[in-house]
Order: sequence, then structure tokens, then C-alpha cells
Amino acid sequence: MMEYRNLGASGLKVSVLSLGTATFGGRPPFFSALGGSGVEEARRLIDICLEAGVNLFDTADVYSNGAAEEVLGAAIKGRRDGILISTKTSLPTGRGPNDAGSSRPRLLAAVESALRRLDTDYIDLLQLHGFDAYTPVEEVLYTLDLLVRSGKVRYVGVSNFAGWQLMKSLALAERYGWPRYVAHQVYYSLVGRDYEWELMPLGLDQRVGALVWSPLAWGRLTGRIRRGQPVPEGTRMQQVAHWGPPVEEERLYRVIDALEAVAAETGKSIPQIALAWLLARPTISSVILGTRNEVQLRDNLGALSCSLTPEQLRRLDEASTVVPAYPYFSYHIDKAFRRLNRPPV
Repeated sequence: MMEYRNLGASGLKVSVLSLGTATFGGRPPFFSALGGSGVEEARRLIDICLEAGVNLFDTADVYSNGAAEEVLGAAIKGRRDGILISTKTSLPTGRGPNDAGSSRPRLLAAVESALRRLDTDYIDLLQLHGFDAYTPVEEVLYTLDLLVRSGKVRYVGVSNFAGWQLMKSLALAERYGWPRYVAHQVYYSLVGRDYEWELMPLGLDQRVGALVWSPLAWGRLTGRIRRGQPVPEGTRMQQVAHWGPPVEEERLYRVIDALEAVAAETGKSIPQIALAWLLARPTISSVILGTRNEVQLRDNLGALSCSLTPEQLRRLDEASTVVPAYPYFSYHIDKAFRRLNRPPV
């Protein structure tokens, strides 16, 4: 049965598993390697999600140069009520000087374009896809305030921000009464745990919910990669893994070994175990699934029925842990520092 959690400090309840649409549209060069779902296939995937209780669908204006938004809008036509749409903007969508970033004209134009492509009157969650160092934070937040007051946007969030960037934004929003970011879309997986060093404690303290992208680490944790075996030909990982954060080979296999063992004990698949581990972590509001077909989607949704014991969680933690960078490592390895640190659990 689907579980619903509040999105950060907001009153909005989102399903713990959501569907990402980077596989919709399939325009080259990058997104065609991820997938190429058209409207009919997208509608079928959305049908499966709705049957399972999924209510959040995530997209972005850069996904297939806007085509993913168009496919999503067409696939949900006639059933917008009850569906939550999250989209993102700020990354470049053209070569013009104002075709990137979070300036007032860019944000206003981006929202109007997204509304048109999605064929909707409002966006449930608008996220900044990255931090714009060229635009004052005050300008960004004031513009988001205008969009929320206009009814075109209901909640705001960010993606891929550093801790100081998010905290500065939250402080200014509180100071001036502007909309507060309720979500942070982040990369987080068993082989990508950097989120835990600073952003997770920040999320706990400030009640910013995490929306996890690439929970299976660019295909590394799908079960198709095993110790001593070559990467299968034609897989998504083989085509686009170089875009994701690197993973030391022995650490990857150590995690896969642990996943295999827990999967054998539970009768679940490796992806289901990897997703269940994430759902048990602090601050997680929803884990975004990026599936290309019905088989993958149904398997991923099966993580909802996967219950891991404390011992199994501990083994996965131990297999995947790394020593954090400075200054965070002191609070993990030094007894005196540990006395000062409240762990994010």
C-alpha cells in the first residue's frame, strides 16, 4: 500500500514513490539514451502509477528540450485533479544570454512556457534546477513570491544546491515573508551518500523534504551489474553513466554483494532493496523512479512491500559508508567531536 509523507514543512502530501519523466520524449543526444516514451507509452506508465497510489510526477524544461513536459501534459489530459506536477527550470534551454538562470524575466517566461507545454493552469511544485550565482537571491525569491501569489505556482523548491546556498535562501525567505523552499531534489543512493554530510542535517533542521533523483545510481544498482561480469551491452549505464558521479569499483561491488545477500534473504529484487533502504532514511519525502518500461516500473513499485530489518539496514550501511570530507569527518571519527554531533537518524 502506498505511503504518503508531507513535502518538507508544507501541508502537501506526496507519495513516497514518484515517477520521473526524463525518459519521456527521447530527444537526442542525451535524453534519447535515457528513453523515448511517447504519449501512449507514457499514459500506460502513468496508469500503473496511479493504480499503485503514486500522485507525484516530476519533469523539467530541459528534459528533451521541453518534450517531456509536453508528453506528460498530454498523457494526463482529463485527469489533472489528484495529480501533482513538479517541474524544474534554471538550466540552459537556449544559447541566448537570458536563456539560463533564475532571473525575473527567465523565471516568468519559463513558467508560462511550462504551463503551455503541460497544458495546465498551475504547477504544484516549481524547483530551481541549480543555483544561479549571477542573480541575487532576493530577486529570485521575490519573483517566486509573485508566481505563488498569482496562483501559477503552489510550492517552490530547489535541486542540486549546496548547503550554504539553500540556507541563505531560507533565511531571506523568512526575513521578508517570501515562499520558503519545501523540497530539495538531490542525488542520493547506496553508492552516492554525500547528501548525508551536510544537506541531510540541514533538511532535518529546516524541515526541507528530499526528493531523490537517480536512486539506482545511473543504473548501477538495477541488478544487471555483478562482480566479475562486464557491463551489459546497450544498458543505460553504459551510455550515460559518465554523466553521474563516479563510484570506486570495489565499493560498488561491495554494495552490490550486500544487496544480493539481502535480496536473497527477502525474496525481493536488488532494485527493490536499494529503494527500500532509501525510504528508511531521514528527510526523504519521495524517491523518484526513472523507468523506461512497464516491467521496470512494476518491479520498482514493489519496493513498497519491502520491509528491511535493522540488521539488514546495518549491513547495507556498512557496505556503502565512506569517510566524509573535512570538516564532516571529524564528527564521525573523533570521540570529542562525536559528543557534539546529533546524528541524522
